[in-house]
Amino acid sequence: MKRIFSGMQPTNRLTLGNYLGALRNWVKMQDEPGSECIYCVVDLHANTTGYNPDTLKNSTREVAAAYIAAGVDPKKSIIFAQSSVAGHAQLGWMLSCITPLGWLNRMTQFKDKAGKDKEKASAGLYTYPALMAADVLLYHGTHVPVGDDQKQHVELMRDIAISFNQHIAKRDFFPVPEPVIMGEATRVMSLRDGTQKMSKSAESDMTRINLTDDADTISNKIKKAKTDAGNVPSTEAECEGRPEAKNLLTIYAALNETTREKVMQEYGGQQFSAFKNALSDLTVAKMGPITNRMRELMADTNEIDRILANSADRANTIAEPVLREAMDIMGFWRK
Repeated sequence: MKRIFSGMQPTNRLTLGNYLGALRNWVKMQDEPGSECIYCVVDLHANTTGYNPDTLKNSTREVAAAYIAAGVDPKKSIIFAQSSVAGHAQLGWMLSCITPLGWLNRMTQFKDKAGKDKEKASAGLYTYPALMAADVLLYHGTHVPVGDDQKQHVELMRDIAISFNQHIAKRDFFPVPEPVIMGEATRVMSLRDGTQKMSKSAESDMTRINLTDDADTISNKIKKAKTDAGNVPSTEAECEGRPEAKNLLTIYAALNETTREKVMQEYGGQQFSAFKNALSDLTVAKMGPITNRMRELMADTNEIDRILANSADRANTIAEPVLREAMDIMGFWRK
């Protein structure tokens, strides 16, 4: 059986990039025969960077609402808040104690997120790849759907699992997880800079399409999306050196579940204004139902809380035996 684990932080609002690069694929994976899917709102990871404790709980609900609105079915998949299963923090500490500093030093995400003044970054930001490993290994996860930028963390996760198995357990205790990178749009870029990933934490809201944006906001953002003086490319060769044009074509292809080549066959040579109109209409048609469902769910947070609580119980049922055995292997006393 495949046991699939993935999650997103409840910091800022989820974007079109989150939907195309992850959420839509999560929905497909939950329907694969022989797969068990665990999708977490990783609120412990939100502590690694600046966050607002007054809004964290509601942000966690909003991310859970986005999962459900996108099609993740709480009857088929487990949807829960990371902090509601104490084993994440416990196993995270246990694994961080056996993870060499040299392995963590290789993680490029710390350098990117810490910025120029890394001395002021939190210790949690530095060690969070070990907690990410615990997130998956706590459930004996076998597959991890991630974007290209997170693949390095899955490689570290694999190193930690192998090291634990060989040097501590002396047997194959943790499965060695496989990264799963899916789809046409695993890396959706900014609407204002085609060389930068679309980010929910970017300073300007015009760089992204939020899952909470209404139709007028989406149309305005796409209309003002950066392009260049040329027409819509007709071939991949014409996309070279034109990251913004390539990004818009990628978004259209992903939303329409086709390829960039087919999109270029239809729109190549046309002015960007016409293509943007078509992209706007397509985006509104695809995102509108998700936005509306999120609003319905957030209007009744009792239902979201019920789903999160029920799923936390289901997650604990899987996690507790794994944590107990890991503690026994490492020699910890427990009652």
